[in-house]
Amino acid sequence: MIKGSLPALVTPFKDGKVDLDTLKKLVEWQINEGSNGLVPVGTTGESPTLSHEEHDLVVATVIEIAAGRVPVVAGAGSNNTIEAVRLTEAAKTAGAAAALVVTPYYNKPTQRGLLAHFHAVAEVGLPIIIYNIPPRSVIDMMPATMGELAKHPMIVGVKDATGDLSRVAKQRQSCGHDFVQLSGEDGTAVGFNAMGGVGCISVTANVAPRLCAQMQAATLAGDYATALTYQDRLMPLHEAIFIEPGVAGSKYAMSLLGLCSAEVRSPLTELLDSTKDAIRAAMVHAELL
Repeated sequence: MIKGSLPALVTPFKDGKVDLDTLKKLVEWQINEGSNGLVPVGTTGESPTLSHEEHDLVVATVIEIAAGRVPVVAGAGSNNTIEAVRLTEAAKTAGAAAALVVTPYYNKPTQRGLLAHFHAVAEVGLPIIIYNIPPRSVIDMMPATMGELAKHPMIVGVKDATGDLSRVAKQRQSCGHDFVQLSGEDGTAVGFNAMGGVGCISVTANVAPRLCAQMQAATLAGDYATALTYQDRLMPLHEAIFIEPGVAGSKYAMSLLGLCSAEVRSPLTELLDSTKDAIRAAMVHAELL
C-alpha cells in the first residue's frame, strides 16, 4: 500500500533548465531521510511550466534513481483527457507505481464528466490516485462520485486537499476502508489520519522529510501524542511555506539547507524578504537550522 510521508517533489532548476544532477541528489536524500514514497511533477514540481519532454524526463529520472526502494507516484494530471492518458502511459512505461491525476481544472466538468475522465485514464492500466483540490481546480469531486470510481480496479486512492476532515469518513463510506486516502494538506495531516487516512503527499517534506516521516509513522502506529510533538515543531513551517506559493517557499527553505537553488519559473517569483524571514524563523523553530 502507498502510505506514510510522500514528498511532492520540487523540480530543481539551474539557469532556467531542469537540473537533473540536483534532482538525483534530492531523490537519494529523501530516501535516506526516511520518506515512504516520492511524487514528482505535481503542482509543487511546477508541472504547469514544464514542457511535456521535461515532464517525462523528470518522472523517468526519479524512477531510475529510486530504483524500486520506494514507490514513485508520478504526476500525470491535465484538464485534457487525451493528454492525461498520454502522461499516464508515459509514467507506466517508465515504471511508476501509480499516477496522481488531478480533477480537470478550468473547463469545469460535471460529476459525469469526472467519471468519464478518470475512467479513460484508468484504462491505461496503471493504479490511479485521484487528486481532489477544489481551491485550484474549482471542481470538487463528491464522495458519491469517488465511490463510483473506486469500483474500477485501477482507481485505488485519493489525495484529498479539500481541508475538510469529514471527507475522510464520508469517503470511507463511499469507497471502502481499503481505498487509500492521503492528505494533501500538511497542516491537517495528523487529524486526517485520525479519521482514517494513511499518509500525506507533503510539501513540507521537501524541507523536513525525516520529521514528516516520523510524524506519519507515529500516526500509523496510533501514537498521536508523539505525532503531535512533531506537528508542533512543524506547524510554523507549514504556514510559512504557504505565505506565498508553496513551491517557492519550499525551494527557498531548501536553499538554506544547501539542497537546491530557490529558482522558480515565471509566473512564480522570488519571495519577499518578509516571507524569507518567516520561513527562516520556522526552520529554526523546527530545529532544522
